[in-house]
Amino acid sequence: MNYTSAGVDIEAGDRFARYIGSIRSPAVSAGIGGFAGAMELDLKDIPDPLLLSTTDGVGTKLLVAERLKRYNTLGIDLVAMCVNDLAVCGAQPLQFLDYIACGRIASAPLEEIMSGIVAGCEQANCTLAGGETAEMPDVYKPHAFDLAGFCTGVVSRARMLPKKNEMKPGDLILGIASSGVHSNGLSLARKAIASAENADTLFERLLEPTRIYVPELMHLAKHPALLGAAHVTGGGLEGNLVRVLPDHLQAQLNWDWSSPDIFREIERHGAISAAEMKAVFNMGVGIALVVDGPAAAEFGAYAEGFAGSLELLHLGMLADTQQS
Repeated sequence: MNYTSAGVDIEAGDRFARYIGSIRSPAVSAGIGGFAGAMELDLKDIPDPLLLSTTDGVGTKLLVAERLKRYNTLGIDLVAMCVNDLAVCGAQPLQFLDYIACGRIASAPLEEIMSGIVAGCEQANCTLAGGETAEMPDVYKPHAFDLAGFCTGVVSRARMLPKKNEMKPGDLILGIASSGVHSNGLSLARKAIASAENADTLFERLLEPTRIYVPELMHLAKHPALLGAAHVTGGGLEGNLVRVLPDHLQAQLNWDWSSPDIFREIERHGAISAAEMKAVFNMGVGIALVVDGPAAAEFGAYAEGFAGSLELLHLGMLADTQQS
């Protein structure tokens, strides 16, 4: 008996590590393959810096990819779920690491997943510093796998969000549109559309990768009118907004913005209530912003100065918690 007959192929793992090291991208660290990832830190323009860390996965979106046999966007989702959480705190992502657990190391789909991770790091302007690929045949079936991502970022203490002590009734809630369902609520979405006549087409829509909002948020965070930001993930818009609000304030949302039609398809095919849809999905809003009310017009003009012009959705405003 040897390690290979026990189900672990060391050479396959080494080949995959060499493949990662061969990827030519400014987002891939030259130190891939060592015991730890390193990068130089230039903090001269970041007074009183704070290091922030995040971790996340892609949930049952793995099963959507498996159904369609398309894995090249999962890596983007993995990066997005981590870097977006940093960006809403005002932090620029620095280093990303991945963890892939699988029953058997195979070039497909792992190379497709890795290509997505690199693309996500490029979009977020961060470095893939390393990772781990674990072959565990007694834990996972041969073609099964799971993903986890980890990311660090840096922000000046004075620019860290949210600024709860500056929020007040009348401040506006604005939004940046999502690219679709993102990587949350897929357990419900998959079951809702599974029996639809156009199920394969709808599953294609579910696979649309999570939008990476780092460039937009790094631009907006420089404006003093931005008081808070929320990455809209599991728990919906209200459930994530409350995480950045002080106890005495609540969000009053108008719910009158246009959302991608995939949400209507999920609601219709699954006979899901409107309240449940709002509690689970982002409903077309990937990032919610809390903006100082008197400076909102100035902030909107500043947002339009972003490359390609950034269109903000008007979602509502803040009110006292005692206001009905």
